[in-house]
Amino acid sequence: MNALITGGLGFIGSNLVDFLVSKKWDITVIDNLSTGSLDYKNLEAEYWIKNVDELTFEDIQDFEYVFHLAALPRIQPSFDEPIEHEDANVIITIKLLELLKQSKKLKKLVYSASSACYGTPKNYPTPESEQIQILSPYALQKYSSEQYCLILGERFNIPVITLRYFNAYGPRSFNPNNTQNAYSSVIGVFNAQKNNNTQLTITGDGSQKRDFVHAKDIANANYLASISPITGESYNVGYGTCYSIIEIAKMFNTDYTFIPQRKGEAMITYANIDKIKKDLGWVPQISIEEGISTLS
Repeated sequence: MNALITGGLGFIGSNLVDFLVSKKWDITVIDNLSTGSLDYKNLEAEYWIKNVDELTFEDIQDFEYVFHLAALPRIQPSFDEPIEHEDANVIITIKLLELLKQSKKLKKLVYSASSACYGTPKNYPTPESEQIQILSPYALQKYSSEQYCLILGERFNIPVITLRYFNAYGPRSFNPNNTQNAYSSVIGVFNAQKNNNTQLTITGDGSQKRDFVHAKDIANANYLASISPITGESYNVGYGTCYSIIEIAKMFNTDYTFIPQRKGEAMITYANIDKIKKDLGWVPQISIEEGISTLS
């Protein structure tokens, strides 16, 4: 098995690299270090430090699997820099698809989409059939890229599955050298604040609820999607339960304070994961309590 992972020096990407290396896959990573870190390198993988849009067909023609995770993954900065985020989150995806439609060896493209496309759903837990409701440029960009993957995938016979991540957390979710750390996963922010002996900062009143899913469970979802014969489908990737932010803060057993609520963020995320369980056999294994307890 050989695979290309875009964004493989980032939070979720680097966890996926470790997971697939443990399964003896041959892994090549491309990452421009805009949000990733060389500290996350796996010594058994090969790394190309450059932009995804610098790839040529000759670079990718022999890969059997491609996992596309490279993105600028933050809601609030997408309001301030929409053109930069459009380029990173949409245009690069289209360019990658243009290359992959020529491939004769590709068995599966797995695209990392986002549950942000649901906005404020009417139904909880939220199924994949929920009406799309865009609340931010980031949500629009990730949904647009997902649809490009599905539409061009069908037209050009590119086998693809898209995964709509809910609220990811786990090792490396907080990169101290990333200038956008204020917008990292709240669990990563809380953990960094506790380690620095500062108060946890809760946006709003902390009543907003999130479905948190561990990066190692996400890595397994990517793996199962890649080896499945299914193509042309989108799947929720969450734990299938939700906790309020204040409940999460209390799990850290330290002081906390409140800061203003941010615009463009949903009050509740809560995944219906029946479809991915049925089709891919994926079941999350790491509870929120276990996940938080193992953070360093």
